[in-house]
Amino acid sequence: MAPAVQKLTLSPSRDIPFNKLVLSQSNVRRVKSGVSVEELAEDIARRGTLLQSLNVRPVLDADGSETGMFEVPAGGRRYQALALLVKQKRLTKTSPVPCVVRDPATSILAADDSLAENTQRVALHPLDQFRAFLDMRTKGMTEEEIAAAFFTTVQIVKQRLRLAAVSPVLCDIYAEDGMTLEMLMAFTVNPDPVRQEQVWESIQHSYNRQPWHIRQLLTETSIPASDKRAQFVGVEAYQAAGGEILRDLFEADDGGWLQEPALLDRLVSDKLKANADEIAAEGWKWISVDTDLPYGHDHGLRALTGTPVDLTDDERAAREALREEYDRLEAEYSEADELPDEIDQRMDEIEAALEAFEQRPAIYDPAEIVRAGVFVSVDREGELVVRRGYVRPEDEAPIDAEGHEVDGVTDPADAENNGSVQRAIITIGGQSAEPEEDDEEDVIKPLPERLVTELTAHRTLALRDAVGANPQVALTALLHKLGRDTFQRTGTSGASLQASVNHVFFREQGKDLGETSYAKSIAQRHEDWTADLPVDEDALWDWLATLDDASRLALLAHCVSYGVNALYERLNPYSGSGVSQSGLDRRMAEADRLARATGLDMVEVGFRPTVENYLGRVTKPRILAAVREGAGERAAQLIDHLKKGDMAKEAERLLADSGWLPEPLRLVEQDEPATNGEGDEALPAFLADDDEPSDDEDEVLHVVAAE
Repeated sequence: MAPAVQKLTLSPSRDIPFNKLVLSQSNVRRVKSGVSVEELAEDIARRGTLLQSLNVRPVLDADGSETGMFEVPAGGRRYQALALLVKQKRLTKTSPVPCVVRDPATSILAADDSLAENTQRVALHPLDQFRAFLDMRTKGMTEEEIAAAFFTTVQIVKQRLRLAAVSPVLCDIYAEDGMTLEMLMAFTVNPDPVRQEQVWESIQHSYNRQPWHIRQLLTETSIPASDKRAQFVGVEAYQAAGGEILRDLFEADDGGWLQEPALLDRLVSDKLKANADEIAAEGWKWISVDTDLPYGHDHGLRALTGTPVDLTDDERAAREALREEYDRLEAEYSEADELPDEIDQRMDEIEAALEAFEQRPAIYDPAEIVRAGVFVSVDREGELVVRRGYVRPEDEAPIDAEGHEVDGVTDPADAENNGSVQRAIITIGGQSAEPEEDDEEDVIKPLPERLVTELTAHRTLALRDAVGANPQVALTALLHKLGRDTFQRTGTSGASLQASVNHVFFREQGKDLGETSYAKSIAQRHEDWTADLPVDEDALWDWLATLDDASRLALLAHCVSYGVNALYERLNPYSGSGVSQSGLDRRMAEADRLARATGLDMVEVGFRPTVENYLGRVTKPRILAAVREGAGERAAQLIDHLKKGDMAKEAERLLADSGWLPEPLRLVEQDEPATNGEGDEALPAFLADDDEPSDDEDEVLHVVAAE
């Protein structure tokens, strides 16, 4: 027969007046930790109750009889908090206190109870705390009220609430120890639970699950507040326009991340346009505006020399006073290890003021202003940079037969007398400063000349890479040039050997040009040769003489490739400079010959038509024509009802793997006619359209006159 299970009898609970309680010397807690007694007292007062009863034992006299007093071996901090409330007269001495009374005959020691109470309790999982805060917030408590109730800061409450708002899927993974708290913190930087889960899916089996990497992935489509565009516009202006900012509550985020790049770009463009309009009132011919001006943007341009504006007597006196103050402060604190904050700030202010005196605007000749232009950009600190006075070759005054300038530009004096200022041509990022209207016409208009130039810059760079990698073609091209110079008596001048490679720079280029595979290939090849070539000219000759034939041909190909020029350029009929029609025809024909010889295929080297490099730069009929050619009539019908912006985006997707190329990048077959009609000058088909744009919708120039 099985023995009967002995039933437990729990110690009874009862209310005992506070003045009948004393702190037991058996309480094991000696060191203060966690919530202070003062904070616990405030929590008891706020709640009006004890959440956990005191564990007490009767105090016995020498005969073993109860004295009516009770000692507290477990719950000493709660007893001390109650004692503090009594001392503050917020609680009476006789107030009943809920207690669990232990049988004095028990074999369990008082110290055993005290130790068990402190060691056997399990700390709350952080996620439970986060969710509890969220529940309180949902039920109406403010963040400030929660912070006050739990004696913490509002920032910590915000952090806990943000952690509780992470995707439930990720919270469950954290609860099962599938990720660390630091990783969960990193996921809070982006409030989108779908995106959070996507990032976790991509990294959960990766070796790199560091919190910084998670933050990087979650903010990769956003723009840091430290970005110069954000600094230029101002985060306040961005938020005022309805923009949202992602903030990291757990790490220094340098202002956060701007979540809407399109809005920021629009604000940047609007502010740059406003600045350009002010500069246009000075009478310049053109203003080129971009946050990042391309490398070599001023190559081949003549820079005007302006005369600095003289300082007035008052300004000179103010400048001297600032210099004297700066010198005095510098001498006074020369021996100090560190400048006081107010002195350091004052010296910075003086330096900025003196710099402003040095950066005063210059005065330019009005006759030069009307043919010159201005570059407007933004520096890395987000400050506006204005560089005035650059003259393009095609804007130089023509020279007559006697060598005198024939200036066809309106006389500045006449313009001043008429009360008018030259209408400056403003372009922002190479695009019109005013948004193009959605073109609903069915006529396919000519491609903008700037777009053609940018596209042929891609082809030129790809040809350079192809020629640089093909020594035999490079040698043929060089011999072709030398043979023509030798037997056709082409004029030369210069060093003892009249053979040279003229490096061609891209004044007009798309922002994606430097990131293409062919650009990177050329740069890497050039870097490799630079590391090998001696700097000294004599040593270079000796080094070249010892090269094997394969290396000599490879170096020859690389050098020759820098002379490849397949750029389309606008003709300049008003001066002797620039390319002629016959020269342009020969250039394009030779570019096609090089492409055939090297087997260049712009699709194979990675060119894809995008919104930025083509589709967003042409009219709707051209977009639809491209989709018909590349993806078929059905694909074109799917997008023919869309607005131009949406149409361009969908066209980019449809043409991504189609192998379609814009006309300027296609290889002209040898049997195609070179002209568009008998007696006509040869123009590319994409520029020789009969439907020329009118003056008020000049898509060829792709610029707009500023009012």
